[in-house]
Amino acid sequence: MLHVITGLAGGGAEQQLLLTLRHLPPGIDCEVATLTNPGSVASALRADGVTVHDLRMRGNRDLAVLPRLTRLIRRGRYDVVHTHLYRAGLYGRLAARLAGVRTVLATEHSLHAGTIEGRPVGTGVRTLYLAAERLGHTTVAVSRQVAGTLGDWGVPAQRIAVLPNGIDAARYELLALERLLVRQSVRDQCGLPLGSWVVGAVGRLVPGKRFGVLVEALAGLPPELDARLLLVGEGPQRAALRALAADLGVADRLHCTGERADLPELLAAMDVLAAPSEQETFGLAVLEGLTAGLPVCHSGCPALEALPAEAAPGARKIASDPAAYRAALLDLAAHPPALRSAGARPGGPPPRPPAVAHYDITRTASELAALYQRLGPAGVPAPAGRET
Repeated sequence: MLHVITGLAGGGAEQQLLLTLRHLPPGIDCEVATLTNPGSVASALRADGVTVHDLRMRGNRDLAVLPRLTRLIRRGRYDVVHTHLYRAGLYGRLAARLAGVRTVLATEHSLHAGTIEGRPVGTGVRTLYLAAERLGHTTVAVSRQVAGTLGDWGVPAQRIAVLPNGIDAARYELLALERLLVRQSVRDQCGLPLGSWVVGAVGRLVPGKRFGVLVEALAGLPPELDARLLLVGEGPQRAALRALAADLGVADRLHCTGERADLPELLAAMDVLAAPSEQETFGLAVLEGLTAGLPVCHSGCPALEALPAEAAPGARKIASDPAAYRAALLDLAAHPPALRSAGARPGGPPPRPPAVAHYDITRTASELAALYQRLGPAGVPAPAGRET
């Protein structure tokens, strides 16, 4: 099968594709086509032995990518085409149909009522989205929230499958001594004093993530705490966040790592993970923090909202404003939760909350493989409006 994605930088959708391909059951052979920007995830895929095709799309209106992608699909004689992200969904589904592929899926990673992938949605974008959706067979939603939005947009329920993102829990299994060594090493790399109290945040540096809330909260924490903010990610708001930190007098306490692939190690350097975004389609960073054994403050995580509260006892939901985060962070600094339960194995990794097991990537990949099998080429009905 061929996975078509808009780009392969280190974003959430891109990382999910990488993890999924690593954990699909044997017998499912995958290649990847990226419309543009073959970044760090493309390198990781190639290191895993996955063929990555770079279609060198020059912009949103570079229609020449369509015949290139169609020729690639025809040559590859793929049984399934699976697209990821908006632009890839438009071009990938149309190219697949032109190439004669009958089994066409798309995963919707980032859709809200009024935005898609952080951009406002007008009537034209929605109309184009729905037209492309009808060229496929199934749209996979990464949460019930996304499924609900798809339904509100007019996608029929029978064309929607809910399949959540997954966590590679095994990557976070650092023994107690390893955690200490990794913590010290990463803090040295990032310029973080070993005795400082580190608030971490993970994600694209874009307005929707609301990382400015954390910068303002940081400015309100007492100097004796020696609190630092470690932002893991890259994006267009980096300069603005640095300017805000300078204006508030905390420029020396804001540490930006840029795009990184060693997230488990970076999480080991943190004391708490904070996620002030109110508009998440899943909340992957929150799950990653919990997997690493960190207490988590968040303002929106559909992945947890779909589970009972006891599934993630280390997470607390708070309002996305600086005062609320300042109060929550002060409370955590004064009363740090134990990373281990009384029954945990001495020297072993932190116990994982039930939410982590629920979203384990092996389970997600297995369910995706089952979906592929159900929609296999021999049994896939024609898209709506077409006769079989």
